[in-house]
Amino acid sequence: MSRSSWRTEVAFATEREARGASLRPSSVVDGVYDNIYHRLMSLEIAPGARIPIDVLAREIGVSQTPIREALSRLEREGLVRKEHLVGYSAAPQWTRKQFEDLYVFRLLVEPEAARLAALNMTPDALQQLENSAADMGNGAAPVDRNTRYSRFARADAHFHDAILKIAGNEVIRNTLSNQHVHLHIFRLMFHTRVTQEALEEHENLLAAFRSGDPQAAYDAMRIHIERSRDRLLSAFE
Repeated sequence: MSRSSWRTEVAFATEREARGASLRPSSVVDGVYDNIYHRLMSLEIAPGARIPIDVLAREIGVSQTPIREALSRLEREGLVRKEHLVGYSAAPQWTRKQFEDLYVFRLLVEPEAARLAALNMTPDALQQLENSAADMGNGAAPVDRNTRYSRFARADAHFHDAILKIAGNEVIRNTLSNQHVHLHIFRLMFHTRVTQEALEEHENLLAAFRSGDPQAAYDAMRIHIERSRDRLLSAFE
């Protein structure tokens, strides 16, 4: 959502609320969260940059309370940090060493998780994966390129987490979830090639799950992670 359209929406919501309309406070927080999330993912808020609450409140057109609540959610996701007496700032970008270490770990565990998911696959679980993949390819009409990209990052995280959930290994799932892997990966490179090629690789994964082939699922996940690594390495050049 563009900044101007967001202001319009918030102003309208605020006016309705002032007239007694039943706008839930959580809906305002959700809108503020989405606004800041899109800025972080598109690097409009640069990695490491301070995030002054009062400035954001003026720009978005809300009080500081929903800003604080949204930033608290983003802190739990690892996209912002809070420092005593300093306030919030965008999480720093990964170093090349962190990136390479992560991909070594992903290659060790995610292909095996895909193999386990193929063994555990049920029609309902497969349908959930199909829906998740469709959401990445389609989804709501994007307001602009920034929102499309940041929505894809969120949907990609859900897709991979669904595979890990089906695999049934909570140690692997929780470890990757706590690292907020996919959100940080997509902050490295703002490029449509990242999304298009990932969609094609996800389709290869789905084909393996549809056929109930554990080895094909293992191989498709390994190739997907290797290609993801190779696509993003140029971010460090």
